[in-house]
Amino acid sequence: MKQVSIPSGANLTALYRELAGDYPKFFKMDTLSKLGFLLTEMLVGEEADRFRPREDRAVLVFSREGCVANDRHYQDSMADFPSPGLFVYTLPNIVSGEIAIRNKYAGETSAYVLEEYDQKLVDALVCQAFQDPVTTSAIVIWADCPRDDAWEALGWLVKKEDLG
Repeated sequence: MKQVSIPSGANLTALYRELAGDYPKFFKMDTLSKLGFLLTEMLVGEEADRFRPREDRAVLVFSREGCVANDRHYQDSMADFPSPGLFVYTLPNIVSGEIAIRNKYAGETSAYVLEEYDQKLVDALVCQAFQDPVTTSAIVIWADCPRDDAWEALGWLVKKEDLG
């Protein structure tokens, strides 16, 4: 199992340019989606066949705050004219969709907002994703972003054989 992280307060734009640099939509994303995108780049960026369409990879995203930081930005924009660009990111499951679209994944994509990080629950939900006989690996993300400048961001690439 491969594990990666992004330290709180890291320069996400610099990390994007180092890891990808070829996905301009990155700059429109909220911080939660940027974290999920970058963690995924760190996990699978070196895969030779990474952009081939595949149904065998699940994407599971977990968070405590969901997209609350972007929700606040959107709420502020409503004082003048609500921003459609911000509205797009007012659902916490958008990050799993961004990952799936970028990487052409058609397997399970899920987003869970938890009261707190719960390793037993995360493990159970990951194991549940592998109950689908098609699933051979999963991108698992814990990205919690209560503010744009403070977060927890961890990612794992879990393969079926890692489950033992």
